[in-house]
Amino acid sequence: MHETTPPAAPTAARTSWTPMIGLFLAQVLMSFNVAALPISLGGMVEDFSVPPTVASSTIVVYGLAVAALVMTGAKLGQRIGWTLIFRSVLVVFAASSLAMILSPTVTWVIIGQLLAGAAAAIIVPSLVALIAENYRGAQQATAVGSLGSARAFSGVSAFLIGGTLGTFVGWRPIFLITLALAIAVFVLSFSLRSDKGDPSVRIDLVASVLIGGAVVALTLGFNNLNGWGVLQAEEGAPFTVLGISPAPVLVVLGLVLGQLFFAWTRRRMSQGKVPLVDLSVLGSRQERSAVYAMFIIVSMEAAVNFSVPIYIQVVQGRTPLDTSLAMMPFNLTVFVTATLIVRFYHRFAPRRIALFSFALTTIALVWLSAVVTNNWETLPTILGLIVFGIGQGALVTLVFNVLVTASPKHLAGDVGSLRGTTQNLASAVGTAVMGAVLVMVLGVGVGRAVVDHPDLPEELVAQVDLDQVNFVSNDELDEVLQGTTATDAQVEAAVQLNEEQRLRTLKTGFLILAGISAVAALPASRLPKYVPEEIPDPEKS
Repeated sequence: MHETTPPAAPTAARTSWTPMIGLFLAQVLMSFNVAALPISLGGMVEDFSVPPTVASSTIVVYGLAVAALVMTGAKLGQRIGWTLIFRSVLVVFAASSLAMILSPTVTWVIIGQLLAGAAAAIIVPSLVALIAENYRGAQQATAVGSLGSARAFSGVSAFLIGGTLGTFVGWRPIFLITLALAIAVFVLSFSLRSDKGDPSVRIDLVASVLIGGAVVALTLGFNNLNGWGVLQAEEGAPFTVLGISPAPVLVVLGLVLGQLFFAWTRRRMSQGKVPLVDLSVLGSRQERSAVYAMFIIVSMEAAVNFSVPIYIQVVQGRTPLDTSLAMMPFNLTVFVTATLIVRFYHRFAPRRIALFSFALTTIALVWLSAVVTNNWETLPTILGLIVFGIGQGALVTLVFNVLVTASPKHLAGDVGSLRGTTQNLASAVGTAVMGAVLVMVLGVGVGRAVVDHPDLPEELVAQVDLDQVNFVSNDELDEVLQGTTATDAQVEAAVQLNEEQRLRTLKTGFLILAGISAVAALPASRLPKYVPEEIPDPEKS
């Protein structure tokens, strides 16, 4: 790690910002796609007549593809050349947008996000490598910081534009924007400094299989904890292992494969061979702490971006525009903070900023668990989302800069692939685990409330199977109850129970996230004290 202040920026002529516009929009493209998915969940559920958990698998599939393939994508970029492969995968991303727009079934939507994830697996490391290739000094530091603000900007624009389109037109036109962005970035890519690649670079296929299998196993395991069973196998499990649910088995398998990947990579590096990813980017405790912090940050963001839209659109039956307005304080604050936080790097060390930011997110989540109601426009709720957004925005940009500034330029692709694996695995795990936890808490709460409720007799519960719950709207529950022997009073009681238990579940979810945020103080306390400035040149490292 570099404990001294980096040298002043060189006095060479400034490079045109035109290439960076393309790279900025490439980050916007990926982030807009991810942010648009939660907004589209309600429309997908209605169009394809599938449960919300099935629709949310689009988010998981995207993150799964990126996390599983990003390290291999980084080596492909080094071998083929970053500019050429960058342009090629933009075509794939455009194809994924067309699949989303024209999809006749939810299967096509999932395939579309699988393609988008595969393309993003190469775009993610490309961004860092191309910035290192095209910019130096202060421009380089600004360019790196802009990736964090681009991600936050995408969240704001996706919720605002996507929410409006989803309400008045439909969810499909949202992906016309990703199609247009892919075309625009492809055109702007011709302003990038070209690179020839290195045909001598060999891809470690064993490591690729190990890390890909680890990511797939972990994500599938976490994503199906609720459906297949946390420990004992449920009826929905595709198979059992001595009566045990395959979900925890997959989680353990993923952890084992991950350890094998690290062991294999260390062995390969000790033999002087080129690894899939250079582990020197995790060479110090501070760098590893940055990765842990990044995982926690992105997991929390994914959990909030999943749970709140699901609650507003599916449970409350409100429009995507209502969702965008409810999430606007959070997303707008993340964007502004991610853009401005770089101004504090010269005054405060990453460790201090991270600890303060995690304190903010913890306080905000505890506050939200206490004040959130069915009315998202209340001042206490808005204040909680704003405070959470300040902490989140500062952290997303900060930890990425810590990783980038700690590594020489020739490892920029490895840093990019590490960032992609961490962020997208965290996003998939955060979404999957939050969904499983919410449904589990909801099931326990509704089950107890049904037993204790005087207006819901056992024979009515047996008719609607009310104790086997998922996230359904009050209107849907009302419609189901109309086909039973339920009286008007019983229908009203069941709808009220539905609303109360789901709100209580959301509050519990915020409390769980607050606990995770508080635990994050441990890796945050190990972040470095140096001031991030630029990606060091190899001879200075």
